[in-house]
Amino acid sequence: MNDPKLKIKQKLFALCHSFIEERIASAKTAIQMAQNSANEETKSSAGDKYETGRAMAQLEIEKSSVQLAEALKQKKVLDQMPPAMETPTVYLGSLVFTNQGNYYLSIPAGKMEIDGITYYAVSTSSPIGTLLMGLNKGTTVTFNSKEIVIEKII
Repeated sequence: MNDPKLKIKQKLFALCHSFIEERIASAKTAIQMAQNSANEETKSSAGDKYETGRAMAQLEIEKSSVQLAEALKQKKVLDQMPPAMETPTVYLGSLVFTNQGNYYLSIPAGKMEIDGITYYAVSTSSPIGTLLMGLNKGTTVTFNSKEIVIEKII
């Protein structure tokens, strides 16, 4: 992959992959910590305190489990993305340059910067991602009362 444009996509993919791996690790750590906390609660004469502590730990486990499931789902999206290639149409994995910003259609990883240029990693199901999907270079659309012109698709 010697094409510098495709290298940008490769770097964005790597950043998204790191982002999602961190989210997975964070959720797993939170689950383990909550489980440890629940296991350390000891029954005492203050039985209500024991039950409350265990219930709070269980809620934390459930919340972190939902976050883990979502992160794993996003990792699966990344794993299914096609290899870096240039196409005339916006699809999952496209890097879209517009007059209003640069969008990498992948997972919702947010704002990223490479070589001083800002890119936004967005999901294809996000409002802007849904709008851009299937469009071609030169297409003009309106988003949040702003006219967006697709200047380049990689």
